[in-house]
Amino acid sequence: MDTAAEVFAAQGYNATTVRQIADAAGMLAGSLYYHFDSKESMVDEILATFLDELWAGYDAVLAAALEPRETIEALVTESFREIDRHRAAVAIYQKEARHLATQPRFDYLAASRRKFERAWLGTLERGVAEGVFRGDLDLRLAYRFLRDTVWVAASWYRPQGRHTPEEIARQYLAMVLDGIALPGTA
Repeated sequence: MDTAAEVFAAQGYNATTVRQIADAAGMLAGSLYYHFDSKESMVDEILATFLDELWAGYDAVLAAALEPRETIEALVTESFREIDRHRAAVAIYQKEARHLATQPRFDYLAASRRKFERAWLGTLERGVAEGVFRGDLDLRLAYRFLRDTVWVAASWYRPQGRHTPEEIARQYLAMVLDGIALPGTA
């Protein structure tokens, strides 16, 4: 599955054939059909596994009833952990989710996207209501900025790189929540 995920991430779902996945895995295409009836089944398992793990982490964060800023920090950190564990799946999700979600088999992708938005946007709204986050910003835009800033890292992140997922999360959070300018500078 890791090989299939890498091939899908590099070439895109539509451009990838079962033969290409089999070649990359060093096996015959027919051997893949023993385990999966189609490339659709393979990408389904890749995405479902990623999202199940992502939501297990997110649900734990949301159930912890943290303050809004701590919740955002924990969601960002959990996101980077998932990028570390499932970088190729994240890339597939980013490139293919909207298209795949139009197929009944992938209804869970649209449901997950809505749940994702509710979790992040709801936390931002709670933060504004509690006076933790600025109320003068368009929260939907802030949500999109946070989401895209985090998940685009899948395009450059490599496991066992210079920084751990937690270190990258801390750096991102410092920039997003505290800015990059020194206090008191114009």
